[in-house]
Amino acid sequence: MTLYDNLLIECDENDIEVYEMKMGTKGLYSDNVIWINKSITGIAKRGCVLAEELGHHYTSVGNILNQSKTNNIKQEKRARSWAYEKVIPLNKFIEAHKNLISSKFELAEFLSVTEDFLDEALERYKEKYGLFVEFKGFTIRFEPLAVFEWFEYKNF
Repeated sequence: MTLYDNLLIECDENDIEVYEMKMGTKGLYSDNVIWINKSITGIAKRGCVLAEELGHHYTSVGNILNQSKTNNIKQEKRARSWAYEKVIPLNKFIEAHKNLISSKFELAEFLSVTEDFLDEALERYKEKYGLFVEFKGFTIRFEPLAVFEWFEYKNF
């Protein structure tokens, strides 16, 4: 099942309606309704847009279309951050490492996201954690992207 399908299920379980229609923007959220631009090609890109719009459901209040207002910019960033952490939680980097994923293209495909979404998520993680984070016995380095597994050395 794709990211898009999984997010549609989450929307359904939370009484959020999702419609696809031609529009001038990638997506839009208002009052438990998400619209996705029907012209978007590629299921990965649709999943990324749906994740961001779902992020607006969980994090945004009011009309934030005017992105010249500081509060609206903050809400947009919060919705995108929610999407990145929902779709690419830290444990996914570890899973990819264990599955011997070795390129950005392979990682994006493994995660069912676009490379742009992956790049933006990595930038957000760098803002949040710095260049690396310790997580469940691993170090995840965000630039360049790498995962290190630590083990305890015992001298016999």
